Amino acid sequence: MAEITTSKSKRLFTTAGIIFLVLGIALYFLKAPMGLNRKIYDLPIFLIIIGVCFALKGFMSANKPNNELERVSFGEFLTNNAILLAMLVLVVVICILQPRFMQIRVALDILTQSSTKLIMALGICFTLLIAGTDLSAGRMVGLAAVVSASMLQTATYANRFFPDLPQVQLWMPIVIAIIACMVFGALNGFLVAKYDMHPFIATLAVQVIIYGACSLYFDMPPNNSQPIGGIRPDFAQLGQMRLFSMGRDFPGISILIPIAAVICVIIWFILNKTVFGKNVYAIGGNREAAVVAGISVFKNIMAIFILASCLYGIAGVLEAARTAGATNNYGNGYELDAIAACVVGGVSLNGGIGKVSGIIMGVLIFTIIQYGLQFINVSPMWQQVIKGVIIAVAVAIDLTKYRRK
Repeated sequence: MAEITTSKSKRLFTTAGIIFLVLGIALYFLKAPMGLNRKIYDLPIFLIIIGVCFALKGFMSANKPNNELERVSFGEFLTNNAILLAMLVLVVVICILQPRFMQIRVALDILTQSSTKLIMALGICFTLLIAGTDLSAGRMVGLAAVVSASMLQTATYANRFFPDLPQVQLWMPIVIAIIACMVFGALNGFLVAKYDMHPFIATLAVQVIIYGACSLYFDMPPNNSQPIGGIRPDFAQLGQMRLFSMGRDFPGISILIPIAAVICVIIWFILNKTVFGKNVYAIGGNREAAVVAGISVFKNIMAIFILASCLYGIAGVLEAARTAGATNNYGNGYELDAIAACVVGGVSLNGGIGKVSGIIMGVLIFTIIQYGLQFINVSPMWQQVIKGVIIAVAVAIDLTKYRRK
């Protein structure tokens, strides 16, 4: 049976990278003379980027010893990457049906839409790594959005949430909103760690509490459950600012993308380079062994849920800034998409397994599929069917790999 070994992986990535790079450069210089501008759009640039990434992957693998990459059968390789391969096929089909999908501005829109989802998924991955979950995540996003937006309205807006509130500094309501989420995160952690309550039940209860508290706050007079608008320009810029904009040629990069990238680096460092990160994997892999090893399960679970809620709060604040408004229904159902993205990205529901790179890929896969299907006018009902199939297949693959181990 064919196997994927270290040497084969090196050659595969390096060769593919060179092919994509050469093809991209050739198309870049030939598309104008051949009249292909309206047929392939920015495809050459995408091919060049893919080629460089593949070549770097092959180069980095070349520095590893041969025994560092396990031998896996070709069938197992396909199984482990089934979702990614399916997404690539779907992208190719969408590009054929609608060539406008091959534009830099479309890719930037996808990255922008993925940013807040990614921040939220990075938070929820901590709870999944200890074989738990967090159903209150979406409601915390809504809470942070409502709290921050309610305090950051312009002074001249007719329907201000707090009519007599002076124009406070930008950071103050943001910090208050994040702290409000962290209080409920601490409640989640306390119920799970102190009473050994199943995270599903504990976070479900807290989810209901948060929604009720947020709705009571949202219904306070004079607002009376009206959508919060009139957001201050400096707050809106936090979610709407564009970097390196060059007019129609290049719309610029949303500020949300570098913010999400920085948070990804921080979470990667926490999980891979700190004692706390090692403890998270240890608790998720075998809680009894972690206790025997002297790890404080109570403190670490508390820290996990508090850190996760901090990320939910950041996502909620950025979502309010991006949309320049908020209601108490913001974030409804977001936690399910975040959990699904983590599972698709390789985070095991059985705990102890998961990488930041996989979570990034999972979020991008879901966003690309959703955006792409909307791009070719697929019915929203069929979009839900496809999303459900992807989740079922991802969980089935996860359970299959777990049984093998």
